[in-house]
Amino acid sequence: MRKLEGKLKIAFVGSAAVLSLIGLAFVHSAGSYWGAVRYADSSPFIVKQFIYMVVSVAIAFFIIKSPLTSNVKTWTVVYWLSIVLLVAVLIPGIGASRNGSQSWIAFGPFSLQPAEFIKVALIGKLASTVQIAREGKRHIRLKHIGLILLPAALIMIQPDLGSTVIMIVSAFTVLFISGYPLRFFAFIGVTGLSAFIALIAAAPYRLDRIKSYIDPWNDPLGTGFQGIQSIFAIAPGGLFGHGYGNSRQKYLYLPEPQNDFIFSIIAEESGFIGATFVIVLFAVLLISAFGIAIRTEANFPFLIVSGMSSMLIFQTFLNIGVVSGLLPVTGVTLPFISYGGSSLMTTWMAAGVILHFASKQKMR
Repeated sequence: MRKLEGKLKIAFVGSAAVLSLIGLAFVHSAGSYWGAVRYADSSPFIVKQFIYMVVSVAIAFFIIKSPLTSNVKTWTVVYWLSIVLLVAVLIPGIGASRNGSQSWIAFGPFSLQPAEFIKVALIGKLASTVQIAREGKRHIRLKHIGLILLPAALIMIQPDLGSTVIMIVSAFTVLFISGYPLRFFAFIGVTGLSAFIALIAAAPYRLDRIKSYIDPWNDPLGTGFQGIQSIFAIAPGGLFGHGYGNSRQKYLYLPEPQNDFIFSIIAEESGFIGATFVIVLFAVLLISAFGIAIRTEANFPFLIVSGMSSMLIFQTFLNIGVVSGLLPVTGVTLPFISYGGSSLMTTWMAAGVILHFASKQKMR
């Protein structure tokens, strides 16, 4: 059994490390021309990403070793600090706007996106609050719903639909595993669908995204532009790709390719083989993460590890689904790989939590 636990941890750490190194390589490749045009320098993105990676791994190491990670009170503090940051984003002069969303707090050349951190904070808070339901004692707690709705409302004001969806799905996974009744999720499904339709109707650009998802060629230079350019990157890659650094779509065809659409550049430069390798690494990461989760004995470790694993798997699925045209375009980063400090730190924070409980808790 100990050998199996060791293999799970090695598989998780190894896949996370390789994915991050792939991210560094392709952030440099994908962002080189954009950096040269925007900053007159082909290296700003790789330099920043390297700094982000060092800081992220250091934070993960602290989370793994710190006894605070196992303290349920810690997650209450982290949750409310994240809420304060979400409120601060909306205050003029503090929050910074990019691409139509006021989602960042700027610190000189660097910036912080609180919507990323609340995903980890909410999972930790819920896991520390919810208990595994016993047969016949499956109750719905309004405080759990409130913990989810408060940050969801603050993020939607920015607005940031992608982060909201990932956060809610991850949180509901924790509730589902804890034993919430199925009728609750049926009700939430109907309510959520109605709310989703209302959100689309309230913001015309979201309806345009749905239309461009159905038929991107209806507006190829507008709402369908990113989806079309992403397919133009993936499709010609063939089996082995054009070779590292030889992407054509990064030359201002695919907007900021080092961010949400970096998987398109990976597929273009390394082909089907390279893209499949990345997907296999994610599969190894996620299988080992859930393997760690089901072997924890206590309720809190099981719920928090399952929640963090669910967040990683859903965000990965959403990003690859978007860039391959399977899902409507939304702003979601690829864990461990996409450029961005907040995204990378959040990903490694989740990884640190998973490894903390893999190392400190008794395993089945």
